Amino acid sequence: MDKLSLPLPLPDGETEESLFDYLKSYHFTDSSDKNEVINYLKNDFKRFVYTLSLVPQGSGNLLEIGGNPYFTSMLLHKFRNYDLKYTNYFGGELHTQIQQKVNDEGELISFPYWNHNVEESDLPFDDEYFDVVLCCEVIEHFVKSPLYALMNIRKHLKENGTLILTTPNVARLENIAKMISGGNIYDPYSGYGIYGRHNREYNKHELYTLLTHCGFKIESIFSSDVHNNASDSFYPVDKILNLITDIPHRELDLGQYIFVKATKSGEVDKRLPEWLYRSFEEQKG
Repeated sequence: MDKLSLPLPLPDGETEESLFDYLKSYHFTDSSDKNEVINYLKNDFKRFVYTLSLVPQGSGNLLEIGGNPYFTSMLLHKFRNYDLKYTNYFGGELHTQIQQKVNDEGELISFPYWNHNVEESDLPFDDEYFDVVLCCEVIEHFVKSPLYALMNIRKHLKENGTLILTTPNVARLENIAKMISGGNIYDPYSGYGIYGRHNREYNKHELYTLLTHCGFKIESIFSSDVHNNASDSFYPVDKILNLITDIPHRELDLGQYIFVKATKSGEVDKRLPEWLYRSFEEQKG
């Protein structure tokens, strides 16, 4: 499965161990489930590092949407020089709140955030305020309109500002193996409600098409595994991998997550794309 994992782009002077230890050393000051958070770190650590590598060096304003539990945020805090803003959505009305992490030495990092639903209402910031927006592991949770959310983000990005988007790859090798073996690739129901599950996952072509539709220019897009690949437990991979990679453009399409870096640049198509929307009033005229 090594061919599905790209080299990890570590910051200068860092190792995987040093970065992992840094992130693990902090814990929430409230009563959050420490085991759940640490398991999340162990499972997705490489994803946080890939994401950091896409964020330009520089300064200005950066918004991270859905940052909790703030592992990417902590890497941004340590390795970038932006004024960091955060939104999360835990239900209810728009309001501000602060979450904090502390290490054993008492060093505190604060994450003041807006409780805000980006697919329901305008972001609580000025237009063209941000140089960079991160929307990581969020789009797959939307239940209403990813188009509205992306246009919302675009409105608050400066011209030529950067969007970093990551999401699970519906075309990952594990899903293909599951379907061949008769398994189901849909996400289970979640105790965290409708936003606690993946309501729609995407492939690389869909994300490229959707972001271009919304007036973004794709600078880079790739997929990569970030944790153990369980494909062989569903179906022998050596029976399917060569067949899939012989299909044009599929050889770089099988990783567990998709990573996108895009620029606000290009024309916006305000129509609802038929491949993603069906039976909406705008499409019936």
